[in-house]
Amino acid sequence: MDHHLGRPDVTVPALPEGDLAAAGLNAVESAAYELVVAEPGATAAELDRSWIRREPLRDALEALTAAGLVRATESDPPTYTAVDPEVALDAPIRAYEARLRAARKHLHGLAAVHRAHSDLTDSTAVLEVVSGREAVLERLVRLRRTAETEILCLDKPPYLDGSGTTSGGVELLRRGVRSRTIYERSSLEQPGALRGLEQLITAGQQARVLPTLPVKLYLADGRYGLLIRRPLDERESAVLLRPCALLDALVHLFEGLWRSALPLRPSPAAPPSPRRTVEHRRLVALLLSGLTDEAIARQLGVGYRTAQRHIAALMASLGARTRFQAGVQAARREQQEQQP
Repeated sequence: MDHHLGRPDVTVPALPEGDLAAAGLNAVESAAYELVVAEPGATAAELDRSWIRREPLRDALEALTAAGLVRATESDPPTYTAVDPEVALDAPIRAYEARLRAARKHLHGLAAVHRAHSDLTDSTAVLEVVSGREAVLERLVRLRRTAETEILCLDKPPYLDGSGTTSGGVELLRRGVRSRTIYERSSLEQPGALRGLEQLITAGQQARVLPTLPVKLYLADGRYGLLIRRPLDERESAVLLRPCALLDALVHLFEGLWRSALPLRPSPAAPPSPRRTVEHRRLVALLLSGLTDEAIARQLGVGYRTAQRHIAALMASLGARTRFQAGVQAARREQQEQQP
């Protein structure tokens, strides 16, 4: 039924996405209210034709009518019309916003008390020692959520969750937070490491590699840091750093290592290239990382002799004398080809 036949000149906008939980409506009531807004003057039977939820529509209509959000006529059957949303829902949403402001104010008050106690009981409040694998992992998750601009990372195994942090890194990048990571060579020898690295670089991570790294470190916006101290057992511990001279020094350490590290680009960002090109770039990245032939074969998913043939072919095509030299020359050639 078209309830706008008498108004052919009116263009009705599409319903916006979202819900009205902040106005005190549950998901069913929110869906029912939006349906009445979209189809004013319809009966329950007519509205039911557009109802896609399993919950009964009539119960939701009764609740909305009782709340004064929907008006029902006295005709048989009754028709339903929504009260203007800006009139009906403005007050409860304002009340919800007021509760949020009060909660935020309370949070700031609690944080001030926490800082005051820290200052009284610990002269090194800028440092917090975190003990236990679960506690360290929880601090890392919190550090990533706190980041607003950029995360810097010195990445080396073993990993807190046993498998690395690809999913968390991709989620971070999707939030618009920049990510620069320097990988220790041994991190690329982990099972599936190359695939995980490709996912992160495709999502926007800038990655480089060094033979060894002095520490395992995470830095968020230059304001917070997490320095992993004991990564090998359940007594694992870390130091959480807040703004201080040590944190500034660690940021400078990262930037110095970043300048000396080799860029990693195991697969093209866009557009997708033929399989041979993708495998070529993977091979170049692994050669630059300094992995052994056995490790390269594992990461490429090929046999040891096949990997050796690929490496020999690349070295011959470039006239390189060493595997590392071949990787450097191939990387430079790709950079030149990408330049306009």
